[in-house]
Amino acid sequence: MEMERGTGRAGQTELDGEADLPLADYDERSHLHDAFTQMTHSLQEMATAQGSFKVAFPDAAEKMRKVIMQLKEVRACVPPCGLQEVARRFHCRGCYSTVCDLPLDCPVQDLTVTRGHQAKFSCTVNFQLPKEEITYSWKFAGGGVRTQDVSYFQDLPQARGNLARIRPVQPAHRGTFSCVILHDQLPLARLYFFLNVTGAPSRGETELQVSFREVLRWAPLEAEMIEPWRPSLGELLARPEALTLSNQCLLAAVAALASVSATLVVWMFFRWYFKGN
Repeated sequence: MEMERGTGRAGQTELDGEADLPLADYDERSHLHDAFTQMTHSLQEMATAQGSFKVAFPDAAEKMRKVIMQLKEVRACVPPCGLQEVARRFHCRGCYSTVCDLPLDCPVQDLTVTRGHQAKFSCTVNFQLPKEEITYSWKFAGGGVRTQDVSYFQDLPQARGNLARIRPVQPAHRGTFSCVILHDQLPLARLYFFLNVTGAPSRGETELQVSFREVLRWAPLEAEMIEPWRPSLGELLARPEALTLSNQCLLAAVAALASVSATLVVWMFFRWYFKGN
């Protein structure tokens, strides 16, 4: 907070500068204006009664100093972004105000969600917003792009309020979501959320992809190239109707005959071998 030095007709009194007095909250400007007006009238009355400003001015200046020191101090800026009206500063010397030197665009927040689950976005900031005429505008930049370039975004008219939810999350939702906070159509902050979708594809999609690949590999055959089916023994035994009682007896007989034949061949080999020696 700073104030011009005051000068009387018969002398001069200097108030300390901005280094000693706090910057005032912008809402205090009307209170400060009323205090200066009252001080001017009081100074005029005292000077008239005492016949000189030399005596009246130091007392008025001291009262004004106390009023200034009791003004509500300006709120600190809350980084990293946003137009923060609650932290607007009022400068007495030039009768002008300033706001926090922070960008409107907030840093991108990363969110990873498994496919089929839900994603939530909260469009909130750390500083205090005006109580009335606050609206929210949602946009989306698809294609998996992570950006703050407004030219990539498209409006999401179905999204309203400061909370947004997507369920179930699909790969098509991968990209950057943006929320703009507005006060009376004036943007206060722009928030960004990059949604990354993870997880394997669903069973139905996997089956569809397999079928599609099979169709791509399929080619029609000529009639003369088609051969009859000649299943192997394993394929025949795998069929449900193969293991009937008669077939089981037949398999047992074949196995016994094979065993006897193998035994006979081995016996004849050893007999020939020992007879030759």
